[in-house]
Amino acid sequence: MNLDLGESELAFRDEARAWLRAHVPTEPLPPTDSAEGFAARRAWEGEVATGRWSVVSWPEQYGGRGATLLEWVLFEEEYYRAGAPVRVAQNGISLLAPILFAHGTPQQQQRYLPRLADGTEVWAQCWSEPEAGSDLASLRSTAVRDEARGGWLLSGAKTWSSRAAFADRGFGLFRSDPQARRHSGLTYFLFPLDAEGLTVRPIPQLDGNPGFAELFFDEVFVPDEDVLGAPGDGWRVAMSTAGNERGLSLRSPGRFCAAADRLLQLWCERGASLPEARDRVADAWIAAEAYRLYTFGTVTKVAEGGEVGAEGSVNKLFWSQLDVGLHETALELLGPQAELRDAEGAWADGYLFSLGGPIYAGTNEIQRNIVAERLLGLPRGAR
Repeated sequence: MNLDLGESELAFRDEARAWLRAHVPTEPLPPTDSAEGFAARRAWEGEVATGRWSVVSWPEQYGGRGATLLEWVLFEEEYYRAGAPVRVAQNGISLLAPILFAHGTPQQQQRYLPRLADGTEVWAQCWSEPEAGSDLASLRSTAVRDEARGGWLLSGAKTWSSRAAFADRGFGLFRSDPQARRHSGLTYFLFPLDAEGLTVRPIPQLDGNPGFAELFFDEVFVPDEDVLGAPGDGWRVAMSTAGNERGLSLRSPGRFCAAADRLLQLWCERGASLPEARDRVADAWIAAEAYRLYTFGTVTKVAEGGEVGAEGSVNKLFWSQLDVGLHETALELLGPQAELRDAEGAWADGYLFSLGGPIYAGTNEIQRNIVAERLLGLPRGAR
């Protein structure tokens, strides 16, 4: 792993830093999962895309810069260091787009990728069901063939669909062959959230804003051109999406390094009131830097033709636990002030968000099973 940046990479980083310094809003935007905050961030997505910073690693024809994976990591570091707004297009950019590049038809790529990059269409991740969360293969929502219209009729329910309260479109799995084995007979669909027969019911979070929604499908028609990958091959497609979420692309080190730097600053300001937190502050900063170095190692591996594979589960365990611990330490340093909705409220909001980390992208309990079985070679326990 080479940690020395070349001239082109340094120039790329400096250009990104300058653009962000000139464009990042000076005042905080409304909460991400409020109607006002979502609209403001959608507008921000358009501004980022205008500067061609929205999807830097994509080909230029889709709004990118053709940047390397290392340059993408450098941009993410600068983005979080600049305190730029939370992005509402990340489901589409980080989870759906890699699958469109790998499994989508040229028509699907041309239709969806440019609108995804500039925030014109924001996507919701619609996987979990009332009785199928981490055990996604037990899903019950169905897709019935409609030969007359050349498509499928989707029925069933999805829950905890991220961004679905305000998003435009969704992606998810449905069982298209009820006679097939659990991991077979599943098909990956793309669909508009305002389709006839589809009801969206927002789910309020702890802060009262709807970061998720329940979806109810009553024979929602989806044409064949909105099937991603081959019918019945949805599990393989979905698992490549899950690998992106658990591994490199969803949680860049920039987010945690920026938070660790803020925690260190907070310690310098308030540490005298809680000296016993010193070691936890140091541990959080070291862990964030370790995660950054691990990510550079992963970038090197992928650039040389390797894959993330089951190691993505180790990655997911690490960043989700780091996020919770880092924010818990910050709240301890703040004491009662942590509950106030002032400038320090960002720590409370970050803490509430961090609590979802051990759950989404596959619960940490499931990730430990994957690590035990696929990486350590331990026998499967009783299910």
